[in-house]
Amino acid sequence: MKSDIEIAQEAELKHITEIAEKLGLNEDEIEMYGDNKAKIKYEAYQERMDNEDSKLILTTAITPTPAGEGKTTTSVGLTQALNQLGHDTTVALREPSLGPCFGVKGGAAGGGYSQVVPMEDINLHFTGDIHAIGVAHNLLAAAIDNHIKQDNDLDLNPNDIVFRRVVDMNDRALREVLVGVGGPNGQVREDGFMITVASEVMAILCLAEGVEDLKERLGNILVGYTFDGEPVQAKELNVHGSMAALLKDAIKPNLVQTLENTPAFIHGGPFANIAHGCNSVAATKLAMKTSDITITEAGFGADLGAEKFLDIKCRFADLQPDAVVIVATARALKMHGGMDDASVKELEEENVEAVEAGFENLAKHIENITEEFNLPAVVAINRFPTDTEAELEKIRELCEEKGANVALSEIFAKGGEGGHELAEKVLEAMEESNDDFDQLYPADMPIDEKIETVAEKIYGADGVNFTDGAKEDIDRLTEQGFDDMPVCMAKTQSSISDDPTKKGRPTDFEITVREINVSAGAGFLVALTGAVMTMPGLPKVPAAEEIDVDGDGNITGLF
Repeated sequence: MKSDIEIAQEAELKHITEIAEKLGLNEDEIEMYGDNKAKIKYEAYQERMDNEDSKLILTTAITPTPAGEGKTTTSVGLTQALNQLGHDTTVALREPSLGPCFGVKGGAAGGGYSQVVPMEDINLHFTGDIHAIGVAHNLLAAAIDNHIKQDNDLDLNPNDIVFRRVVDMNDRALREVLVGVGGPNGQVREDGFMITVASEVMAILCLAEGVEDLKERLGNILVGYTFDGEPVQAKELNVHGSMAALLKDAIKPNLVQTLENTPAFIHGGPFANIAHGCNSVAATKLAMKTSDITITEAGFGADLGAEKFLDIKCRFADLQPDAVVIVATARALKMHGGMDDASVKELEEENVEAVEAGFENLAKHIENITEEFNLPAVVAINRFPTDTEAELEKIRELCEEKGANVALSEIFAKGGEGGHELAEKVLEAMEESNDDFDQLYPADMPIDEKIETVAEKIYGADGVNFTDGAKEDIDRLTEQGFDDMPVCMAKTQSSISDDPTKKGRPTDFEITVREINVSAGAGFLVALTGAVMTMPGLPKVPAAEEIDVDGDGNITGLF
C-alpha cells in the first residue's frame, strides 16, 4: 500500500468553492487561501447560528500506544462512509502542531484513504493560526517584562509571574530559562517555554465565540501576582486588544476536504494531555449548523480528551453529543495486555490471550462513556491486515458482554467504503436516548473535590495525593475567587493513571497533583499530575530527519 503522503498527493481535490457550496456557503462568504483552503467569514458564521443543530458524534479512543489506534483516521473515514450512505456529514478536527509533526507522533491529518487534504499544508503551517496564537501569546509575555522594567506601576512581583512564553516546537532546552540577562535588558528572572498548543491563548481561541468574547477572555488571563499577593490580569497591561487584533483571522474556522471531497473544518489544536484537547467551538458549531451529522474528536484516550470535551467544552458551548465512538485495535489491546515491549513482528502474531487481557483498558473507557456520562457508545475496531479472525472475534465477544455496540472498521485501506458497518452502528446509536447526559461535577464544587471526582470516576484511582504546593494553590485560588471553574487535568496520555508505565486498567493507585494553575481567560483550572510537562522533547531520532522537499517543492517523509 502507498504511503499516506503519496495517497494524499495523488488525490483529486475539488476547488474549495465547491466544498463550500456543499455547506450552503457561497464564494462571497469564504476567504480563500489558494485553491484548496479557506476561512469562513464572520458574517457567514453569524448568519447560520439560527439554523437547526445537526446530530453530534464524538470520536475518542483507548489509551494510546506506539502501535497506533487511528482516531483521526476513523473520524475522517466515518464521515466519508456516512456521506456514501446518503447522510450529509461534516467532520471538525484539531489543527496539527509542528512539535509532534517533527518529533515522534507525526502529523494529524488521518491516514491511508481516510485523510484530510492537502495534508502537507495542514501539517506544516496551514493558514497560520498557530503562529498567530504564538505571537499573540508572546506579545503579552513581552509586555509583562517591559512593564516590570518601565517602573512597574502594577507592583508585579518578578518572582511570581505565572505566564510563560511559547514556541510551536518540541524543545526541552527551553523548559526553564533565565530572561533579562546581559546588562540593561530588564529584570533578571526565571521563566520558561511551553509548546504553543498548551498556551491559554490557544484554549481561549478554541472556546471563544466571536471577537468580543475573544477580547474579553484575553483580558482575563492571569499573568502573575503583586508583591502583596494580589492577582494581575492581562487587561491591566492593556494589550488584550492588540492580542485580539493579531487573532482576528485565526479565530475564523478553516475549511478543507477529505480524500472523498467531503467538507472538513480544521480549527484550533490544544493537546489533551496538557490542555483541553478539542477543536474550536466555532468550527464545531458551524459544522452543526451546515450539516445533518457532525463528527468531531478529542485528543488521546477517553480519560483525557473525551472527559475534557464532555466536562469543559460541552459545558461552555451547551453541546450534547448523540453518541461516542471509541477506537481500538487488536495490536493496541495486545500492548495493554502485557506485550508493551513487543516488536512490530511480535504484535503481528496471533495472541488472543493478550487481546483479552488488554480489553480491560477498553472496558474502562466504555464504562466511562456509558455509565459516567450516560451516552451511547460504539466501539470501532480499526482493522490491521495482520489481525486474525480469532482476535477480532474475541474483541466483538467482549464488547457485547459489556453491552457496547461494536463494528469492524477498514477505513484506512478502503476509505468510506470500509466504514459502512461502523456508520450503520453509529446511526443506530444516534437513535438511543442521550437525555441523561450530564457533566461529572458542578463547577462550584470545591477544587479538591472536582479533581477527586475525575480521578476516582474516570481513572479508577483510590484517591488523590495533593502535594503541599498544590494545597497552597487550592487555598490561594479559592481565596481569590477562581474556585468555581471546571478542572483540566494535565496527565500522561500513556496510562489511565498518572504513571505512564502502568498499562491496561491500573488498580490500587492514587493520583498525585503537584500544582494547580488558573486559566482565567479560558475559564478552567489546570491540575498538573505526575511528571507531565507542558513542553515535550524530541526523541533520539526525530521524524524531522525523514522530511524533505525537492526542487519542485514536493514534500516527502511526512506521515
